[in-house]
Amino acid sequence: MNTGECMYFRYVALGDSHTEGVGDGDDRTGVRGWADRLAERLAELNPQLTYANLAIRGRLAAQVHAEQLDAALALRPDLATVLAGVNDLLRPGFDADAVGTHLDAMFGALTAQGATVATFTVPDITRIIPIARPLRGRITALNNHIRTAAAHHGVIVAETADHDVVTDPRMWSTDRLHCAPAGHQRIAAALAEALHLPGADSSWSLPLPPPPDRDALTAIASEFRWAAAFLGPWLARRLTGKSSGDGRTAKRPLPQPITASQ
Repeated sequence: MNTGECMYFRYVALGDSHTEGVGDGDDRTGVRGWADRLAERLAELNPQLTYANLAIRGRLAAQVHAEQLDAALALRPDLATVLAGVNDLLRPGFDADAVGTHLDAMFGALTAQGATVATFTVPDITRIIPIARPLRGRITALNNHIRTAAAHHGVIVAETADHDVVTDPRMWSTDRLHCAPAGHQRIAAALAEALHLPGADSSWSLPLPPPPDRDALTAIASEFRWAAAFLGPWLARRLTGKSSGDGRTAKRPLPQPITASQ
């Protein structure tokens, strides 16, 4: 495929915290994330590219569908990425079929308008958060729905879930729910390969060097620190019905050029 066939002029990203970029930067300096990184790569191929990111942290699949799809369609993207359902699988009442219905609707509407649409499968976070092992079946179900809906509408899928490196703890931020900068970079590279962008290859899937050994006491202490700093506050939000996205709006609601500072 030549460069011209890979050139996009308007990229719109839909989703939740992962697409917003949580874990890559912070709220003081701004978050970056895999969608920003992919947009930067696209802009290297076409400096005329404009990019909008409608994602808001904490959003469920139904909210992404209800709040972001119409706005995305109005922007007339020729490339869109959609990732939704991760917050759903963390909720007690997870309904994989309902999430699949929302994904199918979003994929269908965007492709029917002529956009190339891409997504990726969700890593098995239970390998990073052992106490979340009961969620493994939900992750499998979500990925199956992603693949099914994508196949129905000709959506491109980066199969990130198939590679061990995506569950290497060093690819994840300290909250273990969001990618660290290195993880966001790998996802952007995986999507670049799936989109057949010039220069993209499978090197994103290569494992990291073996980590240094940790003694048992260090590992246990790390688990307690994580539970106190992140698990406790997350459970408190669930019990009170609050969301990390309450009061937030999309960081980039309108298409803008990619500048050197980004």
